[in-house]
Amino acid sequence: MTVLVPIAALAARELLRFARQKSRVIGGIAQPLLIWGFLGAGFSASFRPQGHQVGYATYVFPGILMLMLLFSSVFSAITLIEDRDRGFLQGVLAAPLPRSAIVLGKVGGGAILALLQSAILLAVAPLVGAPFAPQGLLLALPVLALGALGFAATGFAVAWSMRSTSGFHAIMMVVLMPAWMLSGALFPAEGVPTWLAWTMAVNPLTHAQTLLRAALTQGPLPPAWQIAVFLGWIVLALAASLARVSRIDRGSQP
Repeated sequence: MTVLVPIAALAARELLRFARQKSRVIGGIAQPLLIWGFLGAGFSASFRPQGHQVGYATYVFPGILMLMLLFSSVFSAITLIEDRDRGFLQGVLAAPLPRSAIVLGKVGGGAILALLQSAILLAVAPLVGAPFAPQGLLLALPVLALGALGFAATGFAVAWSMRSTSGFHAIMMVVLMPAWMLSGALFPAEGVPTWLAWTMAVNPLTHAQTLLRAALTQGPLPPAWQIAVFLGWIVLALAASLARVSRIDRGSQP
């Protein structure tokens, strides 16, 4: 119970920091909505995904949800670099608490933040014509929560070693944006070249996207191996964060 207090405090600090930064609040919600609107309007008349009896705006909606999760949870780890620069992180490391509490607090706060933003997008989906039943929207929440946890842990593991926010941002954009684009968010995997199909098959975001789409449409679950890859990515990301924090950096300040 004693360890839960600092975990909750660190998570609450992430939420409070976000709420006080109005530009992050507006940008975090407006950007995915704008991308969804532009993509849906631009491709709906010319591109109908193969094997999907829905318009493009409906098809791309799960991908937009995943994009919101990606940006919100991964880039919440930027606060880790800022905390180090301001000396706050050094104070937390010197406190008599297990270092796992730092991971759980920061990652948990980022995941909750991303989930709340995604819930807002889910709530407005019926108002803008997305044909998903309320049951599908509710089923999507646990998938989004797991995805947010994986993204936040991935961002934490990378940010722990970074010394500048610009460097962290550049690395994440180079890695995560292609991963999102090759997850089936913008186009289905059916009919793509073999090398691209293999790339999408080993991409954890592909399987997260498939599971999210199945939840929203209340369709059949994807094969067990896809769910295993998705859950395995989350476990590996958390393990990497815990291992990175537990290791003492010789010759440098944490």
